[in-house]
Amino acid sequence: MRLEIRLLGPLEVAVDGEPVRFTGRPAVLLLVLAISAGRIVSLDRLATALWGEALPDNPRASVQTVVNRLRRLVGADRIETHPTGYLLRAEPDEVDAQHFLNLLHLASSTSDTLEEHSLLTEALTLWRGTPFEGMRSAWLADSEARQLVERYLTAVERRSDLDLAAERHDGLVVQLQSLISRYPLRESLWVRLLSVLDATGRRAEALEHYETVRRRLADELGADPGPQLRAMHTRLLAEEAPMTPVQPDAGRERLLPRQLPIEVAEFVGREKLLATMDGVLGDATSPLVITAIGGAAGIGKTALAVHWAHRVVHWFPDGQLYANLRGFDPSGSPRPPEEVLRGFLDALGVRPQQIPAGLEAQAGLYRSLLATRRMLVVLDNARDAEQVRPLLPGSPGSQVLVTSRDRLTSLVAVEGARPLVLDTLSTEEAWQLLERRLGIQRVTADPQATEGIIRRCAGLPLALAVVAARAIERPESSLATLTGELDGARADLDAFAAFADSDPVIDVRSVFSWSYRTLSAATARLFRLLSVHPGPDVSPPAAAAIAGLPLAETRTALRELIAAHLINEPVAGRYTVHDLLRAYSAELAEQLDADIERRDALLRMLDHYVHSGYSAAMLLYPQRQPITLSPPGPGVYPEEFADHHHAMSWCVAEHPVLLGVVERAAAEGLDAHAWRMAWALTDALDRHGHWQDMITTQLVAIQATRRLGEHSAQAQAHRDIARAYGILGRYDDAHTHLAMALELYIGIGDRIGEANTHRNISRILELQGRLSEAIGQMRQAMDLCHTAGDRVGQARALNGLSWYHSMLGEYEQALVYGEHALRLHRAVGNLYGQAATLDSLGVAHHHLGHRGEAVACLRAALELMRDRGDRYIEAEVLTHLGDAHDKAGAADAARAAWQQAWELFTALDRAEATEVRAKLDGIRVGG
Repeated sequence: MRLEIRLLGPLEVAVDGEPVRFTGRPAVLLLVLAISAGRIVSLDRLATALWGEALPDNPRASVQTVVNRLRRLVGADRIETHPTGYLLRAEPDEVDAQHFLNLLHLASSTSDTLEEHSLLTEALTLWRGTPFEGMRSAWLADSEARQLVERYLTAVERRSDLDLAAERHDGLVVQLQSLISRYPLRESLWVRLLSVLDATGRRAEALEHYETVRRRLADELGADPGPQLRAMHTRLLAEEAPMTPVQPDAGRERLLPRQLPIEVAEFVGREKLLATMDGVLGDATSPLVITAIGGAAGIGKTALAVHWAHRVVHWFPDGQLYANLRGFDPSGSPRPPEEVLRGFLDALGVRPQQIPAGLEAQAGLYRSLLATRRMLVVLDNARDAEQVRPLLPGSPGSQVLVTSRDRLTSLVAVEGARPLVLDTLSTEEAWQLLERRLGIQRVTADPQATEGIIRRCAGLPLALAVVAARAIERPESSLATLTGELDGARADLDAFAAFADSDPVIDVRSVFSWSYRTLSAATARLFRLLSVHPGPDVSPPAAAAIAGLPLAETRTALRELIAAHLINEPVAGRYTVHDLLRAYSAELAEQLDADIERRDALLRMLDHYVHSGYSAAMLLYPQRQPITLSPPGPGVYPEEFADHHHAMSWCVAEHPVLLGVVERAAAEGLDAHAWRMAWALTDALDRHGHWQDMITTQLVAIQATRRLGEHSAQAQAHRDIARAYGILGRYDDAHTHLAMALELYIGIGDRIGEANTHRNISRILELQGRLSEAIGQMRQAMDLCHTAGDRVGQARALNGLSWYHSMLGEYEQALVYGEHALRLHRAVGNLYGQAATLDSLGVAHHHLGHRGEAVACLRAALELMRDRGDRYIEAEVLTHLGDAHDKAGAADAARAAWQQAWELFTALDRAEATEVRAKLDGIRVGG
């Protein structure tokens, strides 16, 4: 039987194509069930929708009466009865509101703007008027209808932005004016109307409309226009180029971050809390709302935050940011706000070199970027208010969700956060969760056993999930049998001390123990030893090293842990562990494993990462001066990389882990591992713009090498940290560390290290615009390399001199140095050096008007770079090749080279993309 329910306007229902007329309470009941089709709706919610505050004496029986009437109209099999409420069985496309929301979700998930526009258009055509039109239910009007209307308007605005960016202006003014007549105080609609008027050459009319909305806001709300409207007005007055609120094709700056974790499977309950959170949803002019979700470990704080965030995702069209702050992580290392801010700024399109140094400056830039956006920021597992404050937006329209085991009293008192405290699931909610996981029949077959499980799990969702996983594994066992086993596990736990802040943890540990006892000996050992890993996730090779097992056996053990619900299903091949379970595994390891075994597991893990990191580093930069490593210990299987692309992908995936490895090694007094890991990370961090992380890790390396008396390694760490300081514009700090490196190299008589340091100093001076001093330092580097017989270093110095003389306009001298450098690079077989020097020669020839020589040098450099796979230098060479073609009047060849350079720079997210785009635009205009 086909059912069609249309809610987005007057209620329309058809059964097998035949219209069915609904009125009164059955109609309201159908609407409430349809808007949640496929999900159980609680009796309380149904009764409130049907009768409001004037509830009948027996709400359950009264709801049942209306349900029976509804079943006669739509079919008895369509409405399922559950202990906690009722569920409408309907496919998503049978209910227009569900179909509408699904289309919006698909639109928000695609990166193709044409597909997004098509999906939004399809969704908007489903609307026929006001949702639930003609229905008498205050609950529907105040809650569900308001949310649907907001999502509709947000979708209209987003489609308008796409039209504006693509210069599709036909009909936009009429459409926006029609909506404004119905929602005259919605500033975001006015912003778009003003934008399209400006884009179509009607700036005077746009200014008149601004005065209209300004007066209306003042008269009706006693308020001034919000920041988006004011910014638009300023642009109109300044007669700048037309500006749209969102630029879908403008490059990285318009990225819409979608960072929410995967939706929680089979989320149940929390209806009142969800309604409370829904109640503070606003629009672009609403004050910033901060919701602080508190409660014990394992109580479901993250699940609630993520579920609600997905539920309201379309209220925040400018994106969603998410960060796990690890405030109560078993590692004991909460994430510093600076690290989180750098991640947010990157997601918001800020290039790494544009991120300022210092927490205050980063927070200021972050708030400026969010000032005209409506974003949802989810800050999970916060330690305290101080960790959260720098991550708060400073303007209206956005919302923040914070979860924490701390009460965050200071955040409530000072920033006005709204506290929500989670209690354990009610018995009805726990029943519902088990029904979803195990099926109604199995759960209701022995109610006493089910109640025993719920009681033992203390209403904690995590514990219930573990029990359900165990029951799914053993479909032949009754819940009574499983309950008996669970009760029997308690006696084994007396030796464990409490490790969380609420009484239910005792029973949760019992549940964990019950699953743990089912593991094979090897898998149980792996679970315990995983506690030495710094997190947040682990790869199979790293887990194999920790356990000292072959990789195949480790994968089998990981699958067993997933089946026992003690680790999570892998995402991109990596496994995560809930922080409560990580704490439990650490507790078990301390009780059951000898100190020497845990220490050996830690050493194997560090060996795995140091040796893997070293291999990656040498692939990323083969000419790097190698360091000495001790052979990996038994049971350690370092990663094997096919090429430098594979190596870089590993560095990116392991980025937070590798930072944690440096910190963990230093904390454990394993200084040799700490500085070598920091050394291995340098180039990967540099190429991805993680210069603050470079500074953090190299500071650790400096201290570690100082304690070890490793003067050469200490000098290298000073050079590496100076590189990061130089890129960030902290030139005084860079010079300080390079001076320290120079002193160390001179002290140990390392002339090559001394030469390299002079070359580094020269680079900082170049960045400061002090070219004459830079040349002096580079000459010192060249002389030292010549004396030491370091032909690689001598060739690099000669190429540096070639480049500096070109910058000074001394192109003939640049050719002399460059040709000498090229001969040396060829003699030692340094392909990277040859490419860089051919590029320098090409630039010098270009400025001297030697078109043939310039193009030949640059093409040779390009061929070498493409063979070596260095896309950044390839892009630089292509830029210079385009310059040479352009000067010679070969516009098509110039355009082709610049286009390739722009694509590479854009893919690498480099600031040079903007400069190349300007060249392309110039040649198009000129052409």
